[in-house]
Amino acid sequence: MIDATFTYYIDSVAKGASISGFPEWLPSERVVEQRVIDTLREVFELNGFLGIETRAVETGASLLKKGETSKEIYLLSRLQDVGNESDTPIEERLGLHFDLTVPLSRYVVEHSGDLAFPFKRWQIQKVWRGERPQEGRFREFVQADIDVIGNGDLPDHYEVELPLVMVSALERLREFGLPKATVHANNRKLSEGFYRGLGLDDIEGVLREIDKLDKIGADEVAKLLVAGPRLPRAGRAHRRQRRRTRRKIRRTRGQARHLPGVRSLRARA
Repeated sequence: MIDATFTYYIDSVAKGASISGFPEWLPSERVVEQRVIDTLREVFELNGFLGIETRAVETGASLLKKGETSKEIYLLSRLQDVGNESDTPIEERLGLHFDLTVPLSRYVVEHSGDLAFPFKRWQIQKVWRGERPQEGRFREFVQADIDVIGNGDLPDHYEVELPLVMVSALERLREFGLPKATVHANNRKLSEGFYRGLGLDDIEGVLREIDKLDKIGADEVAKLLVAGPRLPRAGRAHRRQRRRTRRKIRRTRGQARHLPGVRSLRARA
């Protein structure tokens, strides 16, 4: 009975075809994947992060909140419901999560009474995206994620701590052949403080123009900034804002100086 079932299974698989975007690893490759995951988990936990695992499905309403389109979300249907899905709005159907942010938000809300904040969490799970498969892009893949969730305002030093953990993780993965990586940290507060320090008022407008750097280049972006109503202001208000910005930068540096690894991060920068 066991032999017959096993033979039938192997024969069925042999006749099947692979599905683009859904990778399957050989045993030797799976060993490497597991070692990578274990290494990441070790780094995260050594830095005080706690692991969670969330369900694979979320409501369509939750998935669509992040701006994803229904074309990128895999929706679930029972066999007996096939053909009648249009009767149920997408918001009320269940879909596979396309990243770990939406599940995390829902998880924290549902379990807030049982969590200690700030909640430092790591999560390594599969996600699914209905994209067109191509080089380096899959429909099913494993995502590794760390976050710090506060119950109110978070201390500024976490903005430094998270990149440091990422650098540590990437350095550990070099033993598996990962080339030396550079971490680019982007923070809206830093950009806003910099532009306000220059005396710019329309921060939203400036950021919209700066986002066009990769598409039209620095010269064209500079022309847009000069042509728009975003010229530096002058006077006492400008000087007060600059002083406040400098004080905040000094305060953030003072908090970050006590974190382990800050010097090594500066050395890599």
